[in-house]
Amino acid sequence: MLRPERMSKVSVTGSKGVMPTVIEAVYDLNLVHLSDYDGSWTGFDNGNPIAGADEASEKLVTVRALESTLGLEDEDVDVATGRLGDDWEPRLESIRTRANDLDDRRTEVRDQLRRVRERLDRIEPFADLGIDLDLLSGYDSVEVVVGDGSLTEVETVLDASDDVRAYETFTGDEVVAIVAAPAAGADEGFVDDALVGVDFSRYQVPETEKDPESYVSDLEREEHELEAKLEEIDADLETIKTEEGAFLLLAEEKLTIEVQRAEAPLQFATSDRAFIAEGWIPTTEYDRLVAALNDAVGDSVEIEELERADYDRHGAHTHTEDVQKGTPAAQDEDGPTASEDEEERAEQKAVTDGGSAVTMDDEPPVIQDNPSAAKPFEALVNAVNKPKYSELDPTIFLFLTFPVFFGFMIGDVGYGILYVAIGYYMATNFESDGISSLGGVAIWAGAFTIIFGFIYGEFFGLHALGSIVWGDLFNVELLPLNKGLEPGAAEFAIGWMVVSVLAGIVHLNIGYLIDFYENLRHGFKDALFHSGSWILMLNGIWVWIFSAQAEASKPEFLFTTFASDGPFPIGFTGFPEWGLFTFPEAIPGIGGFLLTVPLLVFLIGFVMLAIGDTVEIVEALDVVVNVFSYTRMGAVLLAKAGMAFVVNLLFFGAYEDPDGAFHFLGSAGHGPGYVAENYGSEATVIFDGLMHMGGIAGLIGGFVILVVGHIVVLILGVTSAGLQGVRLEYVEFFNKFYEGGGANYEPFGHDRTYSQE
Repeated sequence: MLRPERMSKVSVTGSKGVMPTVIEAVYDLNLVHLSDYDGSWTGFDNGNPIAGADEASEKLVTVRALESTLGLEDEDVDVATGRLGDDWEPRLESIRTRANDLDDRRTEVRDQLRRVRERLDRIEPFADLGIDLDLLSGYDSVEVVVGDGSLTEVETVLDASDDVRAYETFTGDEVVAIVAAPAAGADEGFVDDALVGVDFSRYQVPETEKDPESYVSDLEREEHELEAKLEEIDADLETIKTEEGAFLLLAEEKLTIEVQRAEAPLQFATSDRAFIAEGWIPTTEYDRLVAALNDAVGDSVEIEELERADYDRHGAHTHTEDVQKGTPAAQDEDGPTASEDEEERAEQKAVTDGGSAVTMDDEPPVIQDNPSAAKPFEALVNAVNKPKYSELDPTIFLFLTFPVFFGFMIGDVGYGILYVAIGYYMATNFESDGISSLGGVAIWAGAFTIIFGFIYGEFFGLHALGSIVWGDLFNVELLPLNKGLEPGAAEFAIGWMVVSVLAGIVHLNIGYLIDFYENLRHGFKDALFHSGSWILMLNGIWVWIFSAQAEASKPEFLFTTFASDGPFPIGFTGFPEWGLFTFPEAIPGIGGFLLTVPLLVFLIGFVMLAIGDTVEIVEALDVVVNVFSYTRMGAVLLAKAGMAFVVNLLFFGAYEDPDGAFHFLGSAGHGPGYVAENYGSEATVIFDGLMHMGGIAGLIGGFVILVVGHIVVLILGVTSAGLQGVRLEYVEFFNKFYEGGGANYEPFGHDRTYSQE
């Protein structure tokens, strides 16, 4: 569960004559993660693709191009399981010809349509003017300029220009036409020069003798004709997609399989007569591989389980079982002659050492092995990096802690129910593994949000649930716990920060303990000095922080949060000093200082760290800083509770009773009048609430604010609590023991979706 699934390195050796059959058998199993041969063995080179690979690749490119042209997706057609007909190649060529011809015509029509629309865009401003186009050009004595701009600004600059002797303007809805005569000595383009400082976009006058209205009408008619042609072509392509979509998906699958099979020898080591293929397979599947190859080629190949891999966290072999379960390399009646067999054995001997094959150098791929409940959290782990085969998979720890962190920060039954519902929808209605996994994470996060919601007694920010559950049903005085938004309960706000710190201490201890366990593979001393030092420093410094030594200089809430009269009354008021001895006054710098057990533990850990890894001394303060990072959980708890409180306050209103406690107003019978009647001036109405202020309009407006506000809080719960929780896992927790970078298990084969053998 904490380690990836056990993998075995296997080798298949045989004559090249049986290689295609072996490839087909291994491919159909879809179990072997092939290793890439690097060409380093004497007498062996990488193999060449099987005959027909290039042709199959070209056809596969054709099929995928057709699917792109047709916009074909898997869900567009219902593909019945079955075989392609014997005439599938001519049929594919016929579809290619038809689709390409239509696509070429579509491209041509689209180009024509684009040009027509560009001409329409250019002519429409002139149609607004209502002036024939031939009257807007061809003059020697005047300049005509048409464009988009402010008539007032245009006339102002023309009046002020010394180069303009006289001018006339004509306007349409958004267009200004200028006809201007030059003053003596004015240069060509004098109108453009005058308009330099004005926001004016000039239009090019179209070359046509038609009036603008007729020209626009002709272009619009041409546009409609081209659009009709385009619709006709699209309809023809849609017909091809409907009629041939299933065929194309079947052809793609067939060709994908052919190409993958044909190119497999590129990963093999081959000589003139023999081949060697190696790969990784789940150890439990080895017997299936042997049985499948024996059924396919009998004794024509030798199969060996070279090793059952076990690695330490640094990727070094810690133990490899010497397993050799090879099948005899005997030949059948149709096999090679004795001389050929000896030659093949000689070639194979070129890559042996002491009777054991020198294997291709690669790391085992990773198959994560987690309980079904924790499976969705693999997506969060892999978002950072897939675990190495040599290290613990942190998925189970993420599963056990992230939902708790999320629930702690949101803690509301109403929001939790919605998170569970959204997660269930994502998990059951999307084919994407990523979205489905996130749905599973949301379900767990929502479940713990409900649990903490009961602890806080909140339902969409309202506290009625607490009095109903803990008061009326169970009569528990300590619950529900207050989030600390009310002035009379401010001690809870600080208390949650302390609780967040304690959660951080526990979480980081788990991370360091995992690291300690991992380092045990290098011996107890290595684990003690590299990981144990951090455990000692972390716990030593924080026990000292919560101890009575120098209590007067420490924040009071460290000792009151869990006191009998504190927000969490368990009777804890701090650890004792646990003093060992006081340094003599005669020692400069530290004279009179009391050395306590917690400080001694911290110092021992610090010295061990210096001995084990001197460079990491500069990070010794991380045992304090990293824990403080967890206070963000308490901050998010207060922020989200505050947002929900404001939303409810705007709609319901609230008052503060004589004891300083907050209460939301309710219906008309429990509105502002109720407060005045029962408390008089002793209670303060904080806000009347929209439901009490403006009749039906205020009620409807307030309800909209209520719904939209809670939706915003729901969404921000993901972006704040979700992201902060993930950050604590990735940055603070994973960094203690996790590197990642493992190879994904990608077995040689293809899961048939549309066809079967």
